[in-house]
Amino acid sequence: MVLDNKLNITNDVELARVEERLSKSKANKLFKSVFLDRLKSGSFQALADIHHYLFGEIYDFAGKIRTVNIAKGSFRFASVVYLETSLKNIEAMPQSTFDEIIEKYVEMNIAHPFREGNGRSTRIWLDLILKKELKQVVDWSCVDKDDYLLAMERSPIKDIEIKLLLKQALTDKIDDSTLYMKGIDASYHFEGYILSKTEDLEDE
Repeated sequence: MVLDNKLNITNDVELARVEERLSKSKANKLFKSVFLDRLKSGSFQALADIHHYLFGEIYDFAGKIRTVNIAKGSFRFASVVYLETSLKNIEAMPQSTFDEIIEKYVEMNIAHPFREGNGRSTRIWLDLILKKELKQVVDWSCVDKDDYLLAMERSPIKDIEIKLLLKQALTDKIDDSTLYMKGIDASYHFEGYILSKTEDLEDE
């Protein structure tokens, strides 16, 4: 079933192609603007604002808490019945150390607050916390897709793998646009989007 969208696209493949191009173009602009600097790192509102910025041209639900239960494979994300309470608890979690930040990231992934686009927006949200708290970000282009997906799948039970994987990819190049754009491409690659390169969408 194709997600309802503002573009009235009724084909899954076409929607994925357009979504990748439009949201990557927005991700490019996001880095160059002062938008991220105005957000409160670690807050749900910051994540909602990032999600809306990326997907607002495509989906009416951009930046809004989902109203349906969703799952990936056999894993069910947080029930809508408890979602708002979960998000408040996650927001209140500490974020002064690397371990605390990743634990918060894992919990937000379990919550999966949006209908679509959770992984891509939450990785930007994670980097915003790391940048503001530790003056570092993840070089996502150095993170292996299969290792990452497996570590995230296991993270609700044991988060040591995802902590180790992301710690090895930390960099202090927090203002490097090339690293950022490669990171966006890698982040989209994790979700199966590989048709466009972020650097090629600068003028869109």
